[in-house]
Amino acid sequence: MPSTLIRQVRLLDPLSQRDCVTDVLIEADWVSAIAPSLSDYPADTDIIEGAGLILAPGLVDLYSQSGEPGYESRETLASLQQAAAAGGFTRVGLLPNTRPVTDNSAAVAQQLRLSQGIRRSQLLPWAAITLGTQGQQLSELAELATAGTVGFSDGQPIENAVLLSRLLDYAQPLQKPIALWPCDRALANGGAARAGVDALRLGLPMVPAIAETTAVATILECVAVTQTPVHLMRISTVRSVALIREAKARGLPISASVTWLHLVCNSQDLQSYDPSLRLAPPLGTPLDQQALIEGLADGTLDAIAVDHQPYTYEEKTVPFSLAPPGAVGLELALPVLWQRFVASGQWSALQLWRYLSLQPACCLALEPPQVQVHQPTELVLFDPAAAWTVSPTALKSLSTNTAWLNRDLTGRVLRTWLPA
Repeated sequence: MPSTLIRQVRLLDPLSQRDCVTDVLIEADWVSAIAPSLSDYPADTDIIEGAGLILAPGLVDLYSQSGEPGYESRETLASLQQAAAAGGFTRVGLLPNTRPVTDNSAAVAQQLRLSQGIRRSQLLPWAAITLGTQGQQLSELAELATAGTVGFSDGQPIENAVLLSRLLDYAQPLQKPIALWPCDRALANGGAARAGVDALRLGLPMVPAIAETTAVATILECVAVTQTPVHLMRISTVRSVALIREAKARGLPISASVTWLHLVCNSQDLQSYDPSLRLAPPLGTPLDQQALIEGLADGTLDAIAVDHQPYTYEEKTVPFSLAPPGAVGLELALPVLWQRFVASGQWSALQLWRYLSLQPACCLALEPPQVQVHQPTELVLFDPAAAWTVSPTALKSLSTNTAWLNRDLTGRVLRTWLPA
């Protein structure tokens, strides 16, 4: 394999806090040299002029959804990997909500086997906490812990407090991440929009904030008793951020994430009635959105997740309240977040990479990607000025359920590298 020299590229590495313009030489899937100017390299080296480009560690997505097995018309493992690589994600946590559910070691092995032939990105299967993700009976957690899973998550709320407490007791010695979605479905009552003036004005059935916050409080109380580390996923309300901030101040072993869409959109954006903005949890109010952004800045929230959820055109082309919740985002999150926060000067480039790469890896208890000499290449080359149109042909995902469809974006990944 020919070596690659990237000249005068802006190198980012949140682990070492490096942000500089330099030359980087890649040989045989390893970073072999980083220097202000390199003149000694193999004769057959491919040269990339890096002026204006970003070279940084690959991005890590905490949790996303595939369609395979069971819903291949939405997404296959191959198309998911291609979409991830196109968006700069070299590792993707794979939720177990397939058909059949990933609640046994054979299902985990099948997913790993099917995904290994593409190698566009590394898929990290979450094992289901409960059989069939039904929230009634615990899976064989000890067996799943040694089956190649990244951790345990149903991708669905666990509303049985007795089962939740038992889970935290049983899982503690297994030393695997546990990701829980705090949501009380009875309080959510089938709603489609965050309760507030926007939902009222638009005539959408409402989900009160307490549908999330009561569940957050319950989980935090269980963690306080068991001291089992837990990751709180899909945080979306002001009060949830406050509860997590208080819990971290008390020393509880928790981490938390927010999805990229809850950072860039809010309930005011629902005036389009675009079913691609029908999410669970629903988009928050502007005050919720601001609290989430501030929560990332002060460390209350640890990471940004994509929560890529593909659906077919037919599934999403229904009235807003009837649409299945979720949107694709692996190819969109980086450019949209860059324009919203970095190009505007609200965040530094290192901050964004910390939220999308370093911190998600830490939440998964994995070694984070980095850009260091004599390290394997798990890298992304990003052009923040590249203009493109989000279209079905431009997207690698099989599904196009996104509010950015047929819109112009600035910023695109040019290449990703994975270690051999």
